[in-house]
Amino acid sequence: MFRITIKKDHGAEIWELEGKLSGAWVEELQRCWSERPAASRESLQVQLKAVSYVDAAGKALLKNMHGTGVQIEGCGCMSKAVVEEIVGHAGAN
Repeated sequence: MFRITIKKDHGAEIWELEGKLSGAWVEELQRCWSERPAASRESLQVQLKAVSYVDAAGKALLKNMHGTGVQIEGCGCMSKAVVEEIVGHAGAN
């Protein structure tokens, strides 16, 4: 199972992710992100609210999103470690 809840808050669009970000769910997140209007003036924040697992493809997608200015936030010990890995790798490139 995987869920994306989209909220708006003070000029920002917030995507709360829940479940496992792996396999077909990575493709689903990619689809949602690619369908987001490029001219959107709202910043995008992705919160790994209740994510229990992120595979290599999921990490690569989050890293790519972060590289384009998307703010990635972890909301638990595991997801915070994933965010640190993504942000650390993004800063190395």
